[in-house]
Amino acid sequence: MKIAICGKGGVGKSSIATLLILAFLERGYKVLAIDADPSPHLARLLEIPMEITPLAEMMDLLAERAQKVGPYYTLNPKIDDLPERFTLTKDGLRLMVLGAIRTAGGGCACPEQTVLRRLLTYLLLTSKEVVLVDMEAGVEHFGRATVAPVDALLVITQPFKGSIETAKQIVKFSRDLGIKRVFVLGNRVKSVEQEMILKGEFQDSYLLSFPQDEELERREIEGMGLWNYRGILFKNAQELQQKLVELLHETT
Repeated sequence: MKIAICGKGGVGKSSIATLLILAFLERGYKVLAIDADPSPHLARLLEIPMEITPLAEMMDLLAERAQKVGPYYTLNPKIDDLPERFTLTKDGLRLMVLGAIRTAGGGCACPEQTVLRRLLTYLLLTSKEVVLVDMEAGVEHFGRATVAPVDALLVITQPFKGSIETAKQIVKFSRDLGIKRVFVLGNRVKSVEQEMILKGEFQDSYLLSFPQDEELERREIEGMGLWNYRGILFKNAQELQQKLVELLHETT
C-alpha cells in the first residue's frame, strides 16, 4: 500500500500521518515513512533522537546527482543508492526525510527538484513495505504529478472555509491526475454539526473524523513526540488503518 497525506498548512497532517504509521506498525506491518514537507516533522513526532538534515538541504549532493553544469542537467539522475545511505530505522519503521526545496521569490530549483521527485517516485514504485508520504502543504506539488503512483490519497481538512476549499482543490487535482482512491479526513472536529458539514461538502469521499484531543495538543505545545501516545486519536488511527486495508484490498 502506497498512501500520501496532504492538506492545507496547519490542519495536522503530520500528526495524523504519524498516528497512522504507528497503527500500521502495531498491526505488524513494515512501514517506510517519507517526509516530503519543506518543514519536516515526522522524525520529531516519531521520536528519532538525532539531528537530521533533509535531502533537500544537501544542495551539493543534489547538484552532483543532477550533473548540473551551467544551465544543463540530466533528467535521469542516479538515485537508487540514496535510500540505503539516508534511511533511518526504528522498530520496523524506515524513515526517509526528503524535505522540499524552497527558494526566495518562489522560484524553482529545477535540477535539484528533479532529483527529489525522481527519488520519491522510485521509493513509491520499488518499496515492498507500506509506504506513507507526508506531502508538503497546499496544492502546488500536484502540478508536478508527484503523487501519481500512490494507491490512495488522504486529504486532511478542518471544518473551516479555507481548509475545506483547499481540500476541494486537492481532491479535484488528484482526480485529474487519475488517482482513483481519494479520501477526506476531518481533523479537530468538535461536534456532530461540524462533522455533518464535512460530510455534506465531500459526500462519499469523506472517510473519518478525528476529534480534538487535549493530550495531543499538550504534547504539541511541549514539543513531545507521539511514539508512545495511545490516546483517543490513536483509536481513530487504528480504525483508519483498518478501513484502508479493507478499501485498498477491495480494489486491487
